[in-house]
Amino acid sequence: MKKYLIVSLVILLTAVPSLLKAQQNQVPFFDSKGNVRIQTTELDALADTIAKVYHRSDDIVWSRVVYRIIDTRDKQNYQLYFPMRANDEYRSLFRVMLDAICNGIPVYRRSPREIKPDFTDSTRLEGDELSKAFAYDNNNDNNLIQVDSITKGYKVGNDEYVNYVKNQFKFLIQEIIFFDKHTSRLYTKIMAIAPVYAFHPDNVPTKNVFSFFQQSVLCWFDFDELRPYLAKQYVIPNGNETQRLTYDEFFSEKLYSSYLLGDSNMFNRMLLQYEVDPLKIRKEQNRIDTEILNFEQDLWEY
Repeated sequence: MKKYLIVSLVILLTAVPSLLKAQQNQVPFFDSKGNVRIQTTELDALADTIAKVYHRSDDIVWSRVVYRIIDTRDKQNYQLYFPMRANDEYRSLFRVMLDAICNGIPVYRRSPREIKPDFTDSTRLEGDELSKAFAYDNNNDNNLIQVDSITKGYKVGNDEYVNYVKNQFKFLIQEIIFFDKHTSRLYTKIMAIAPVYAFHPDNVPTKNVFSFFQQSVLCWFDFDELRPYLAKQYVIPNGNETQRLTYDEFFSEKLYSSYLLGDSNMFNRMLLQYEVDPLKIRKEQNRIDTEILNFEQDLWEY
């Protein structure tokens, strides 16, 4: 009996300190002022340790590159558009991109005759050229990204941002869909993302829609380079105030909705380059989506 008592006492003495330590490390739901606590220091640490899955090239037996449009006017994408004015807690996706530019992240121009990204040093946007890429009128003083004349650094014009963000509804993403035979899974990875400025429909020419769309693609971000900034910013909650979801998690879990713009093909053309009729474009979009779906379904026997 005495033996069991000693063993129980030893277990109790070792368990109590660890329990107290665990309670001390718990993050309270409310801060000292009674507001909901939002941790940012932990997010800063996570940005340096983003999880990545490495795939061997020998294991990739099929892949296809597609281009999709994310329209923030879609209800499922509202969280990417709001808030229109950045605050201490939340920023929109576009504002996160702008702040990343001001912190020195490289951005690249689109190809001259295409919309595809080209991540080379020769296509990197810098200085006044970068500032002009975010111009919404012919007055350089009103550019969204402004260059400091002394430090040559970038800053976001707050007054210009209010006017600019009203028409910043869409994002163009470059995705690669590939099958890894090692894990027997079909994966989707975003390789690049570009903000698309929405011009007024009355100014869009009906005969050359693709050329006009090219002009609306502002610049390209390497998505992997942008991920550390996405991992440090929470998405604004939608119906659940206790939800803590970063932009990186939002994209990793594919919580956004999108529609197909085109894919890699032997003609090197997007849908808008050879079709103007919306019904025909929709039919071609359904054909490509069905081909990708059928590939995944045909991998297995039922």
